[in-house]
Amino acid sequence: MRSDCVLMKREMEVSSVRNTQQRSRRDSSLLKQEREEIKEEKERIEREKELKHTGEIERLKKHTEEEKQNQEREKTRRKEEHKREMKDRQQTDVRTAGVRSGLYLQTEMKWEIQKHLFDRLQLHERNDNTLRASDVLQITSHSLQSLESCAEEELVKNYLQKLLMMNYRARYIKTNDTNEHHQTQLTDKQSNEHNGSFYKAMSSSNAVTSKPDSIHPMDVQMALFHCSDSFLKQMMVTKLSQCQFALPLLVPDPFTQHIEFPLWTFRQINKSWKVRKTDDDIISKVQSVCTAETPMVSFFRFGSASSSKSQLMNSLINEKHNTFFHRNCPGSSRTRLLMDGVVEIAWYCPSGKDTDTFTDCVAFCNLHGDAGDHETQMKIFTEVSSVNVVLLTKLDKNDKNTTKIQDLYKDRKPLICLFTENESAVCKMKRGKYKIGLKDRNQSDVSEELRRVINDCLSSSASAFMFRLEDVSKHSDVRVDEDDEDCRRGREAAQEMMSLLENKPLTEIKESFLPCQGELWHLWCQKNKELHRPQGEELEQEKSKIETEMENIRKQQHKSDMSEFMKFFINQMNSQDANRMFFLKWLRILLDEFTSADLSALHHKYNEKWSTVLQLKENNDKSAQLKTEQTELERISKGLQDAAFGLEHIMREIGQIYESCSSVKKNKTDLQFPFSSLPSVAAEMMMSGFPLELMDGDAAHVPLIWISAVLDKLIQKLGDQRVFVLSILGIQSSGKSTMLNAMFGLEFAVSAGRCTRGAFMQLIRVSEEMKHQMKFDYILVVDTEGLRSLELAGRSTTHHDNELATFVVGLGHLTLINIFGENPSEMQDILQIVVQAFLRMKKVKLKPSCMFVHQNVSDVTAGEKNMEGKRRLLETLDEMTKLAAKDEVCDEECFSDVINFDVLHDVKYFAQLWEGSPPMAPPNPNYCENIQELKETIISQASKSNGIILTHLQKRIQDLWEALLNERFVFSFRNSLEISAYRRLETEYSKWSWSLRSAMMEIENKVQYKINEAIDEIEERDLQRELKEKNEEVKQSMSEFFDKDTDAETLVQWKTSFEIKITELQENIVRETKRKLNEILQQRDLKREIDAQRTHHENTLLEKSKELALKHKEKTNDEETLKREFDVFWEECVKKITRDSPPIRDIDILRDVRELLSDIYKSVHVEAWRESRDIFTVQSYSDYVQFKKSSGITAPVRNAYRAAKEILGYSLSKEDETQIRTFISDVVQQTDLIQSFNISKLGYNMTCIQHLTDHIKTKITRLAEEENFDKYINYIKNPRDHFKSFIRDEVSQYIRDQFSVSVQLKMSQNIELLQEKIMTAAHESTQHSNWM
Repeated sequence: MRSDCVLMKREMEVSSVRNTQQRSRRDSSLLKQEREEIKEEKERIEREKELKHTGEIERLKKHTEEEKQNQEREKTRRKEEHKREMKDRQQTDVRTAGVRSGLYLQTEMKWEIQKHLFDRLQLHERNDNTLRASDVLQITSHSLQSLESCAEEELVKNYLQKLLMMNYRARYIKTNDTNEHHQTQLTDKQSNEHNGSFYKAMSSSNAVTSKPDSIHPMDVQMALFHCSDSFLKQMMVTKLSQCQFALPLLVPDPFTQHIEFPLWTFRQINKSWKVRKTDDDIISKVQSVCTAETPMVSFFRFGSASSSKSQLMNSLINEKHNTFFHRNCPGSSRTRLLMDGVVEIAWYCPSGKDTDTFTDCVAFCNLHGDAGDHETQMKIFTEVSSVNVVLLTKLDKNDKNTTKIQDLYKDRKPLICLFTENESAVCKMKRGKYKIGLKDRNQSDVSEELRRVINDCLSSSASAFMFRLEDVSKHSDVRVDEDDEDCRRGREAAQEMMSLLENKPLTEIKESFLPCQGELWHLWCQKNKELHRPQGEELEQEKSKIETEMENIRKQQHKSDMSEFMKFFINQMNSQDANRMFFLKWLRILLDEFTSADLSALHHKYNEKWSTVLQLKENNDKSAQLKTEQTELERISKGLQDAAFGLEHIMREIGQIYESCSSVKKNKTDLQFPFSSLPSVAAEMMMSGFPLELMDGDAAHVPLIWISAVLDKLIQKLGDQRVFVLSILGIQSSGKSTMLNAMFGLEFAVSAGRCTRGAFMQLIRVSEEMKHQMKFDYILVVDTEGLRSLELAGRSTTHHDNELATFVVGLGHLTLINIFGENPSEMQDILQIVVQAFLRMKKVKLKPSCMFVHQNVSDVTAGEKNMEGKRRLLETLDEMTKLAAKDEVCDEECFSDVINFDVLHDVKYFAQLWEGSPPMAPPNPNYCENIQELKETIISQASKSNGIILTHLQKRIQDLWEALLNERFVFSFRNSLEISAYRRLETEYSKWSWSLRSAMMEIENKVQYKINEAIDEIEERDLQRELKEKNEEVKQSMSEFFDKDTDAETLVQWKTSFEIKITELQENIVRETKRKLNEILQQRDLKREIDAQRTHHENTLLEKSKELALKHKEKTNDEETLKREFDVFWEECVKKITRDSPPIRDIDILRDVRELLSDIYKSVHVEAWRESRDIFTVQSYSDYVQFKKSSGITAPVRNAYRAAKEILGYSLSKEDETQIRTFISDVVQQTDLIQSFNISKLGYNMTCIQHLTDHIKTKITRLAEEENFDKYINYIKNPRDHFKSFIRDEVSQYIRDQFSVSVQLKMSQNIELLQEKIMTAAHESTQHSNWM
């Protein structure tokens, strides 16, 4: 034990003194007495350890204090007597020995008291920096409690719990008084005994109600700080900074008194402020506190003072917040064991307003305790400070500290002396030297004077004395935590890696060092979406072409050279060094420092350019300057995206290296490790608390191969653990990441504007004790980028946001819908799209839950007052769900049928985040309490879930993303009303297009009847003139629809595009009709030409046949040879005659149907074109059956049916199957409309297809209404898809046969006649030859 060693050391010292002082018996007596005192003190400490009750400890302390005072008096008396009797040398030696022994005694007592403090806080086993961040961040039963008072042993847990949630009330936790009830009873008894004796009663009350000193809040903080490892210390200091608290800068070790400078703990802290140069020129700055150069004001105290130095400093920095803890703060006590000698630092950050206390960022340092007792700390900060402020009672020439104050006065740095016993106002003694009295003065007046004096001092000296936090490490008297071996090696590795980026423009780094994730990856993502959303006529050919292009892109990725930057990172991560975590932390810190300056400059340029563009738009300037400025704005915006460079981009590159190697099944030549080891790197990072990118925010794509591989490695390392997936959605800058960070102590990137891009997932471990209550091992938190971003405005953003929202909601067991304010309209729209997407993606069985969180709601009664708002929200969601279900032919009737949602319990209201105005405002404690309540609700809901094992999560991610890729329609809309309106527009467009097509077909038929007249050529203008009347009718109908429809405001956005679409349709059918008619004219002319040369052809064929007969007269009995030779001869002759005839076009009916329906019905699901199921040959129609809710079938029965169909493969009865087949056969019989098209005379026309499909749809609807299928059948899904087989087989065959007859009718007749004549002539010729 440390204390035992110290006691032995002191005893040895006492023995040494005794040997040197043998000349005096009194000296020996004194030493013996002191040794006895040490022994008694040691026994007292041991007794104190055994005492368990606070009251007993207090009484013991009181008794010990009295004994100590008696001993001191006796000791003083003996020493006085000793002085009078001994000689000077003997007196001096004895005095020295006594002082040395007293110091050891004092130190011993202090150590024992401090050790007892750690024991009271249950940190006795953690006093060697072994408390880890991972121990704190897991889900425990204690993390679900928010206590305002607790037992002493729970103080540390409660403090950490509130601190991680950024609740500054963490410092104000009270301890439970276990003796409170006993003391109250005792007081009442004594009061009764006194029977009204006022003075006696008051005296007795004082004695009884005296309480032992509670643990000082700052002792809790510092004890925890001393027991934490480097990462937990860094987390603590980061959270303290977010709470706007002062941070420990110089920390003496409580046992060795060595001074430590915890520079590492400051590395993640950035400060932002605004500096006003002029009224119109305000400069924003964001800098790391470690490297920022600011003036620094140091505060010291000599002796004891009646005024609080820390409280005075708070009035300068933030009058409404206790940045520095002081004696008047709640929970403060007389005993403060671990703060003496600690130097704390805080920064004042101006907001660029006239109300700012200081015009620029200023650092304030506060040395706790008597500065005279901490000369090392005082020396360091008087050297680096810009202004020194000293708190004194009065000046005394005999005071030991007078010399130090004189040195400060002589120094050229400004000095401000604050006298607690002086009543005078500010007084300037000489240049840069001031004194201010504090006694009996108004605190506000003193603060104002001090503020004014400090500003005067800074204006004259700031340029000469600037403070930089990192420079403190240069002092040899302090130990720097970054000098620890692991931290130092991690920093060196990160610095070596960063050196590879030197002299490289930030906007070009990703292109140069991370080639796999740039243009090639984005192109691959685009091709992958095209593969799932084919647009060509030949789907299989188009699919094969795209797959080949994707393979080539992967090969290019694989061939690209891997930069030294990436090689270094992969090598470092594959090493098993203990400094790997430090390396990653350092790399993230250095990357932030590397990019911050350029990003700030780019943001400044963007803001200036955006202001210029706005000004030009306000002035209605449509000149070339506006276009030029807009182009420059886009260039700067792209530069901002290119300049974003962090650890997530490095991991994204590793993912693409892995995917390219997996695709070509070969390692990269410059990769020193097998590519199969790369997912292990990401898995290790996830296990260490780093988030992993799930969806690439720049490419808007999920790298499935990479994510699946990482999850595989995670399963190998952790086992197939169960996870509960918690996701979050919200509009940009609504505080999503901030909420998650506060709830779980995470470190997702936060700031104003678009921070997170894409989606990131992070694991949170569930403690062993909580696993008994929950059915999973981890919570997987999924954070997402903000939706509806201004910089990405447009329809493409709508598509991206809807796609991202559907993915995140579908992935999560519970999704937090984060809303800034009380109006949920934006998220309401997105949720409608999510619902509609879920209804369309029937292959992915999803039933997630959601919870609405309204942030920045100041009214504490918002929940009660907004019942009407909740009702309207639910009604809107239910109405939109019904509308979506109707469109998608589903039976869901309310929002909760698709997404679990309880409007009474799943809507939360949060207070505003900040208690005041940033940048100096601390977080609002009420916000933190709201976070705690939400966390408890989430865990309560999660405990009812079984979660999902990682293997199934892997499959869900894959299925969900594949389903999203296949969906091309719904995501381009803002809400379900838009979808419904668009579908009605599709129906109207079908009518308009049919009007034009049918009118053109009539014109075509009319022209064909006149084809034998003197018509040489068909001109487009002639056809357009004929179509003009119908075209005007269609335009009038369109105009009325867009102007008078009930959803006219929604429809107007598509008016222009559909007007263009109709115009293009008109031009296409005119062009196609012209082509067809001109081909008919060509055939007419060719027929006339053939008819004119018929006699010539007949004679020629006759002569040729005679020659052929003579040639083969020896083979007259070989019919097969003669037939073969004649067929060859005949084919050559026909080719010569018909070589000028236009070729017969290959007619693909199914292709035309697909093209037509794709043009008219954008909402047709893309998967319909992939499923080539013949409706006439399917074995069962159970997949096509849905129960109507109005059919009398109860919900449990419907659910049982669905479950049976999914699990057991349940099918319909034979009777039901027979009814459906009869129904389909009836529809087929109604499609004899095809015979009325007269294709044999007029030829094939695509207009017939539209007529036919519309006719089939009408007949199906009518027949379905006539048949009584209400008992089992609701609807046969997508009739166009079901009957494409019929169209392909029946109609195509019929058209092909009729078309073949119409084209070759007369020619075949003539050829048969000629063939008969030629065969007769050949026969006659053969007979004549034989006769001869």
